[in-house]
Amino acid sequence: MLEKGCIQVYTGNGKGKTTAALGISLRAVCAGNKVFFGQFMKGQEYSEKKAPQLLPGFTLEQFGDSSFIKGAPTEKNVSDAVHGLERIRMILASGEYDLVVMDEINTALFFNLISVSEVLTVLDLKPEKTEVILTGRYAPQEILDRAELVTEMKEVKHYYNSGVNARTGIEN
Repeated sequence: MLEKGCIQVYTGNGKGKTTAALGISLRAVCAGNKVFFGQFMKGQEYSEKKAPQLLPGFTLEQFGDSSFIKGAPTEKNVSDAVHGLERIRMILASGEYDLVVMDEINTALFFNLISVSEVLTVLDLKPEKTEVILTGRYAPQEILDRAELVTEMKEVKHYYNSGVNARTGIEN
């Protein structure tokens, strides 16, 4: 368990936000800590969904999907995000986990699936010794202001642009 838990944000248009959060999660579990990894707007199969079977102390739950990205969110998309935030609220209030990740929460905020004030209220429940990571593009200023660490991933060059599609074990 940590002496003091901080709030970290990984944002920006570059690849690596979820990957960085997964890397810290691996490090935390290997140090004997318990990790809750909540994925907003992700309901599809990703390789990390196997992690709870392989890593004692690692819990992963998904809340919704991103099927609406090129359209408008449905009521189900909103209710999935609301459910996910309520689940995070319960997790933080329990004090059971040393690291709590809200993967793609910033993107959920951008699409107005939940409000910034709701997320800030949930962050108020963070126990002193719990680390919290929020990922996703478009992190609002209020979230950046609340965080003790902010990293912006900037795309300089990406192989997608030369026709390389998502690869299992690398992007998904």
